[in-house]
Amino acid sequence: MKRKIKIKVCGNKENANDVALLQPDYMGFIFYKDSPRNFDTVPPAPDENIKKVGVFVNPSIEEILEKIELFQLDIIQLHGNESPQFCEELRNASLSDRKQSVEIWKVFSIDDQFNFEELECYEAVADKFLLDTKGEHKGGNGYTFNWKLLEKYTSKKQFILSGGIGIDQLTMLKDILNSDLPVYAVDVNSKFELGPGLKNVDGLKSFIESIKNPV
Repeated sequence: MKRKIKIKVCGNKENANDVALLQPDYMGFIFYKDSPRNFDTVPPAPDENIKKVGVFVNPSIEEILEKIELFQLDIIQLHGNESPQFCEELRNASLSDRKQSVEIWKVFSIDDQFNFEELECYEAVADKFLLDTKGEHKGGNGYTFNWKLLEKYTSKKQFILSGGIGIDQLTMLKDILNSDLPVYAVDVNSKFELGPGLKNVDGLKSFIESIKNPV
């Protein structure tokens, strides 16, 4: 691959400490009560090199600040209809609350009708974009969107590729990662689960090794 690709494992809950032993770059924890992966257990203590991502859907800024403090979150992933103004307010609020503001990833749900011009007004307020499959649920739908649509991605901002990614997508995924697209990381979730929030650690290990150490 042309560059080192980061790995994010999202939807951690039941065996987060086992996932941490695999040393992904990011671990995602979902704070959304309507999700079966809603994280409401004891805060994990993964390796300090693993960044913790808090996933929210249309939250209040107060809710996010509370979770940042409780879970020592490094990144906030916004998975709802949050406006650019909300992102800017969040950045300012987190900066005033800490010595350093948290990183903000704005999620966009992609289907064949998606207009990539929607990204433009978030360019200045989001650190990265995350492109996920539009489906019935706010993430964890278990299938990929049409990656040919990425040909319409003209932003220079790095993005995280998400949505139904598993072992079966490795060949096509490596083609994407070897392209000129500014892919920063790959986000995996439902394709590596034995149940909601319970990860298939052996499967994850194989996938991470395939991405980190391509043949």
